[in-house]
Amino acid sequence: MAQSLVRENRILSAFLEVSRVLNSSFDLEKNLFRTMRILGDFLEMERGSVFLVDYNTRELKIVAAHGLTKEQIERGKYRIGEGIVGRVLEKGFPVVIPNVGEEPLFLNKTGSRIEKNGISFLCVPIKFKGEPIGVLSADRIFKDSAITVDEDIRVLEIVASIIAQYVILWRHYRESEQERENLKLELRGRYSLPNIIGSSDKMQEVFEAVHRVAYSRATVILYGESGTGKELIAKSIHYMSPRAKWPFVKFNCASIPEGLLESELFGHEKGAFTGAITTRKGRFELANGGTILLDEIGDLSINLQPKILRVLQEREFERVGGDKIIKVDVRLIAATSRNLEELVSKGKFREDLYYRLNVVPIFLPPLRERREDIPLLIGHFIRRFNEENKKNVSISPEAIRVLIDYNWLGNIRELENTIERLVVMSTRNTIKPSDLPINLKLPAPKNILQKESLKTGIKEIEKSMILDALEKNGWVQAKAARILGLTPRQIGHKIKKYGISVN
Repeated sequence: MAQSLVRENRILSAFLEVSRVLNSSFDLEKNLFRTMRILGDFLEMERGSVFLVDYNTRELKIVAAHGLTKEQIERGKYRIGEGIVGRVLEKGFPVVIPNVGEEPLFLNKTGSRIEKNGISFLCVPIKFKGEPIGVLSADRIFKDSAITVDEDIRVLEIVASIIAQYVILWRHYRESEQERENLKLELRGRYSLPNIIGSSDKMQEVFEAVHRVAYSRATVILYGESGTGKELIAKSIHYMSPRAKWPFVKFNCASIPEGLLESELFGHEKGAFTGAITTRKGRFELANGGTILLDEIGDLSINLQPKILRVLQEREFERVGGDKIIKVDVRLIAATSRNLEELVSKGKFREDLYYRLNVVPIFLPPLRERREDIPLLIGHFIRRFNEENKKNVSISPEAIRVLIDYNWLGNIRELENTIERLVVMSTRNTIKPSDLPINLKLPAPKNILQKESLKTGIKEIEKSMILDALEKNGWVQAKAARILGLTPRQIGHKIKKYGISVN
């Protein structure tokens, strides 16, 4: 009776230790090897192996073993249905061979049993939801003759069940890791410099600067108007850097009320203020190991600027309502559309923070200063929005000329939105000047004020509207007049007045 209790305790201890090992990490081979060693130590197993199905070769292979050499493990391969191991997987039922020396189906492929007589062999399927995914085998687990084979099988089946759960979790983990790596590669390709469109000299200067700075630890500040692609350049720097496998976190300093900025950036402790019901990590903590982009940093509160300076210099901060110092390893990229030097001179931006940020400045040119890139961008956006909307729309050279001549105060973002609208709303296969929004065909407002009188400016607008109405209505004057709220006589007079050539 006492011996039986000791035996049960050893079995329960083995199960507990196996569960602890398999829950420690997702290192499959290492943890299964430790599992087999535990079975050997606790349950007096002379030899044992875990076989798993290789779904590429449709073979059973040993992934971990106890009592076998590396060479013997490598020889342990079975086709489904081959030998005892292959049959256990195929049939899904345990098999017990009292004496392997008397069993012709026992192949001993590993060559580990030099003298096969007197060795018992037990083999159970490793199943998950009734489907065999592998096999667990053992050579005579118990030396005590009082222990029955049924108990041997019971112990192995329980261990096999634990292993099955672990293997499935490991497979899910591996798949999710692969998906994450694929996503990183996709993002790396999406934001790599070859995929940022621009062949102009000014953009080549930007690309060269990005290549030079990406692999360094230097702080970068991106200067440029709204819509020039500062976030895209920041992501390129991140995904080309050694930090690519860690997070990229973006934060817009102008988008959050001042009272919430500190909590958003540095996090807060539970109870730090009304509504702080849990501890929350800030953006710097979330970006640990990777890169944080502080967009519109010129709008950052003067009260928060010393805390940003501390993170840059000391790599540490405290959460709101906390006193614990938190260390972070984060690369900072700042971006602004404002003149920081002017803000410094007005006392609205700390001089020491300005110099700490301005280590590597990169200036992104507005679209009107890189007009040679506009046709490339138009082509890219046309292809993209055609694909998204299942259309096949092209754009005429005359329309492209109008787009090149426009000043694009909203830069690439404005151009992108314009092309999307044109593709979505187009009722024909070719976008012509008449399809363009009226504001794109008007002279720039400052040119009107500087070079022409208000009266002349109004005449240009009126002429442009008449031309647009005529083009959209097939040069039928009566239809164009109705759209403009004119009589046929009035529109005829204005056509003659402005010298419009009617097709």
